[in-house]
Amino acid sequence: MPSGTDRVLVIGCGALGRELVALTANLPSVDIACLPPELHNRPGGIPARVRARIRQGRRDGYEQIFVAYADCGTGGLLDPVLAEEGVERLPGAHCYEFFAGRENFAALADDEPATFWLTDFLARNFERLVIRGLGIDRHPELEATYFGNYRRVVYLSQTNDPELLAMARAAAERLGLAFEHRHTGYGELATSLQAAVGGAALPPTLGVR
Repeated sequence: MPSGTDRVLVIGCGALGRELVALTANLPSVDIACLPPELHNRPGGIPARVRARIRQGRRDGYEQIFVAYADCGTGGLLDPVLAEEGVERLPGAHCYEFFAGRENFAALADDEPATFWLTDFLARNFERLVIRGLGIDRHPELEATYFGNYRRVVYLSQTNDPELLAMARAAAERLGLAFEHRHTGYGELATSLQAAVGGAALPPTLGVR
Protein backbone atom coordinates (compact mmCIF):
# COMPACT_ATOMS: atom_id res chain seq x y z
CA MET A 1 0.00 0.00 0.00
CA PRO A 2 1.52 3.37 -0.95
CA SER A 3 2.13 6.05 1.62
CA GLY A 4 0.64 9.35 0.54
CA THR A 5 2.08 10.66 -2.69
CA ASP A 6 5.64 9.39 -2.30
CA ARG A 7 5.35 6.25 -4.43
CA VAL A 8 5.14 5.70 -8.17
CA LEU A 9 3.19 2.90 -9.86
CA VAL A 10 4.50 1.55 -13.16
CA ILE A 11 1.86 -0.45 -15.02
CA GLY A 12 3.70 -2.66 -17.47
CA CYS A 13 3.29 -5.36 -20.01
CA GLY A 14 4.07 -8.75 -18.53
CA ALA A 15 6.56 -9.28 -21.36
CA LEU A 16 8.67 -6.54 -19.74
CA GLY A 17 8.36 -7.80 -16.19
CA ARG A 18 11.97 -8.91 -15.67
CA GLU A 19 13.34 -5.78 -17.28
CA LEU A 20 11.11 -3.46 -15.25
CA VAL A 21 12.07 -5.16 -12.00
CA ALA A 22 15.76 -4.95 -12.86
CA LEU A 23 15.59 -1.30 -13.90
CA THR A 24 13.77 -0.23 -10.74
CA ALA A 25 15.75 -2.38 -8.30
CA ASN A 26 17.55 0.72 -7.01
CA LEU A 27 14.35 2.79 -6.89
CA PRO A 28 12.54 1.73 -3.71
CA SER A 29 9.75 4.26 -4.26
CA VAL A 30 8.65 2.55 -7.50
CA ASP A 31 6.11 -0.29 -7.55
CA ILE A 32 5.56 -2.53 -10.59
CA ALA A 33 2.22 -4.01 -11.68
CA CYS A 34 2.22 -6.13 -14.83
CA LEU A 35 -0.69 -7.17 -17.02
CA PRO A 36 -0.73 -10.59 -18.73
CA PRO A 37 1.60 -10.81 -21.74
CA GLU A 38 -1.04 -12.87 -23.54
CA LEU A 39 -2.85 -9.60 -24.23
CA HIS A 40 -0.46 -9.16 -27.16
CA ASN A 41 -2.27 -11.91 -29.02
CA ARG A 42 -5.46 -9.80 -28.72
CA PRO A 43 -4.17 -6.21 -28.41
CA GLY A 44 -7.64 -4.73 -28.72
CA GLY A 45 -8.08 -5.65 -25.06
CA ILE A 46 -5.04 -3.70 -23.85
CA PRO A 47 -6.62 -0.22 -23.51
CA ALA A 48 -9.48 -1.37 -21.27
CA ARG A 49 -7.17 -3.46 -19.07
CA VAL A 50 -4.73 -0.58 -18.72
CA ARG A 51 -7.56 1.83 -17.84
CA ALA A 52 -8.88 -0.53 -15.19
CA ARG A 53 -5.41 -0.92 -13.65
CA ILE A 54 -4.84 2.84 -13.63
CA ARG A 55 -8.11 3.36 -11.79
CA GLN A 56 -7.25 0.63 -9.32
CA GLY A 57 -3.93 2.38 -8.75
CA ARG A 58 -5.73 5.65 -8.07
CA ARG A 59 -8.00 3.92 -5.55
CA ASP A 60 -4.91 2.49 -3.90
CA GLY A 61 -3.56 6.01 -3.44
CA TYR A 62 -1.03 6.37 -6.23
CA GLU A 63 -0.97 9.86 -7.68
CA GLN A 64 1.99 9.28 -10.02
CA ILE A 65 1.43 6.46 -12.53
CA PHE A 66 3.40 5.57 -15.65
CA VAL A 67 2.42 2.99 -18.26
CA ALA A 68 5.21 0.78 -19.54
CA TYR A 69 3.50 -0.09 -22.81
CA ALA A 70 4.19 1.26 -26.26
CA ASP A 71 1.20 1.29 -28.64
CA CYS A 72 1.65 -2.50 -28.81
CA GLY A 73 -0.71 -3.20 -31.67
CA THR A 74 -3.69 -1.24 -30.30
CA GLY A 75 -3.83 0.86 -33.47
CA GLY A 76 -3.73 4.12 -31.55
CA LEU A 77 -6.53 3.14 -29.16
CA LEU A 78 -4.33 3.21 -26.06
CA ASP A 79 -3.37 6.88 -26.33
CA PRO A 80 -6.90 8.35 -25.92
CA VAL A 81 -7.33 6.24 -22.78
CA LEU A 82 -4.08 7.54 -21.33
CA ALA A 83 -4.95 11.11 -22.27
CA GLU A 84 -8.27 10.80 -20.45
CA GLU A 85 -6.55 9.31 -17.40
CA GLY A 86 -3.69 11.82 -17.41
CA VAL A 87 -0.98 9.15 -17.68
CA GLU A 88 2.03 8.87 -20.00
CA ARG A 89 3.43 5.76 -21.68
CA LEU A 90 6.62 4.56 -23.30
CA PRO A 91 7.26 6.16 -26.69
CA GLY A 92 7.03 4.22 -29.91
CA ALA A 93 4.97 1.53 -31.56
CA HIS A 94 6.23 -1.59 -29.73
CA CYS A 95 8.94 -3.01 -27.51
CA TYR A 96 11.15 -3.95 -30.46
CA GLU A 97 11.42 -0.28 -31.34
CA PHE A 98 12.40 0.96 -27.90
CA PHE A 99 14.78 -1.94 -27.25
CA ALA A 100 16.62 -1.46 -30.54
CA GLY A 101 16.29 2.34 -30.52
CA ARG A 102 14.04 4.08 -32.99
CA GLU A 103 16.69 4.81 -35.61
CA ASN A 104 18.27 1.36 -35.44
CA PHE A 105 14.90 -0.35 -35.57
CA ALA A 106 13.83 1.69 -38.59
CA ALA A 107 17.03 0.70 -40.39
CA LEU A 108 16.54 -2.98 -39.56
CA ALA A 109 12.91 -2.90 -40.66
CA ASP A 110 13.77 -1.10 -43.90
CA ASP A 111 16.51 -3.64 -44.61
CA GLU A 112 14.00 -6.50 -44.41
CA PRO A 113 10.34 -5.66 -43.79
CA ALA A 114 9.45 -9.38 -43.62
CA THR A 115 11.03 -9.79 -40.17
CA PHE A 116 9.67 -11.62 -37.15
CA TRP A 117 11.09 -10.10 -33.98
CA LEU A 118 12.09 -11.81 -30.76
CA THR A 119 13.09 -10.38 -27.38
CA ASP A 120 14.43 -12.24 -24.35
CA PHE A 121 10.86 -12.76 -23.18
CA LEU A 122 9.63 -14.07 -26.52
CA ALA A 123 12.65 -16.33 -26.96
CA ARG A 124 11.98 -17.80 -23.53
CA ASN A 125 8.24 -18.19 -24.15
CA PHE A 126 8.13 -18.90 -27.88
CA GLU A 127 6.45 -22.28 -27.62
CA ARG A 128 3.86 -21.09 -25.10
CA LEU A 129 2.92 -17.76 -26.64
CA VAL A 130 3.52 -18.33 -30.34
CA ILE A 131 3.19 -22.03 -31.13
CA ARG A 132 0.53 -22.89 -28.55
CA GLY A 133 -0.86 -19.37 -28.20
CA LEU A 134 -1.65 -19.13 -31.91
CA GLY A 135 -2.91 -22.71 -32.07
CA ILE A 136 -0.13 -23.95 -34.37
CA ASP A 137 0.46 -26.99 -32.16
CA ARG A 138 -3.15 -28.07 -32.73
CA HIS A 139 -3.47 -26.88 -36.32
CA PRO A 140 -0.04 -27.05 -38.02
CA GLU A 141 -1.48 -25.65 -41.23
CA LEU A 142 -1.77 -22.27 -39.47
CA GLU A 143 2.01 -21.91 -39.49
CA ALA A 144 2.01 -21.06 -43.20
CA THR A 145 -0.87 -18.64 -42.66
CA TYR A 146 0.93 -16.75 -39.92
CA PHE A 147 4.53 -16.98 -41.09
CA GLY A 148 4.46 -17.73 -44.81
CA ASN A 149 5.44 -14.18 -45.74
CA TYR A 150 8.30 -13.82 -43.25
CA ARG A 151 11.91 -14.21 -44.33
CA ARG A 152 13.95 -13.85 -41.17
CA VAL A 153 13.90 -13.80 -37.37
CA VAL A 154 15.82 -11.03 -35.61
CA TYR A 155 16.51 -11.63 -31.93
CA LEU A 156 16.93 -8.34 -30.03
CA SER A 157 18.55 -9.56 -26.81
CA GLN A 158 18.45 -7.71 -23.51
CA THR A 159 20.91 -10.03 -21.78
CA ASN A 160 24.00 -11.98 -22.78
CA ASP A 161 22.50 -15.40 -22.16
CA PRO A 162 23.71 -18.32 -24.31
CA GLU A 163 20.64 -20.37 -23.37
CA LEU A 164 18.26 -17.69 -24.65
CA LEU A 165 20.35 -17.29 -27.80
CA ALA A 166 19.99 -21.01 -28.44
CA MET A 167 16.23 -20.76 -27.87
CA ALA A 168 15.97 -17.90 -30.36
CA ARG A 169 17.93 -19.87 -32.97
CA ALA A 170 15.66 -22.84 -32.39
CA ALA A 171 12.59 -20.63 -32.91
CA ALA A 172 13.95 -19.46 -36.26
CA GLU A 173 14.71 -23.04 -37.27
CA ARG A 174 11.23 -24.09 -36.15
CA LEU A 175 9.77 -21.52 -38.55
CA GLY A 176 12.27 -22.21 -41.33
CA LEU A 177 13.52 -18.62 -41.35
CA ALA A 178 16.95 -17.00 -41.49
CA PHE A 179 18.31 -15.87 -38.12
CA GLU A 180 20.07 -12.71 -36.93
CA HIS A 181 21.05 -11.62 -33.44
CA ARG A 182 21.43 -8.02 -32.29
CA HIS A 183 22.28 -7.31 -28.65
CA THR A 184 20.41 -4.18 -27.55
CA GLY A 185 20.44 -4.27 -23.77
CA TYR A 186 17.50 -2.34 -22.34
CA GLY A 187 17.76 0.37 -24.98
CA GLU A 188 15.31 3.24 -24.68
CA LEU A 189 13.25 1.38 -22.08
CA ALA A 190 15.90 2.35 -19.52
CA THR A 191 16.12 6.03 -20.47
CA SER A 192 12.34 6.44 -20.84
CA LEU A 193 11.66 4.82 -17.49
CA GLN A 194 14.34 6.90 -15.79
CA ALA A 195 12.86 10.09 -17.23
CA ALA A 196 9.37 9.08 -16.12
CA VAL A 197 10.05 8.05 -12.53
CA GLY A 198 13.35 9.76 -11.74
CA GLY A 199 16.35 8.30 -10.01
CA ALA A 200 19.13 6.13 -11.34
CA ALA A 201 18.20 3.30 -13.68
CA LEU A 202 20.50 0.47 -14.65
CA PRO A 203 22.69 1.11 -17.69
CA PRO A 204 20.97 -0.23 -20.80
CA THR A 205 23.80 -2.68 -21.49
CA LEU A 206 23.25 -4.58 -18.24
CA GLY A 207 20.67 -7.21 -17.51
CA VAL A 208 19.58 -10.20 -15.48
CA ARG A 209 18.93 -13.79 -16.45
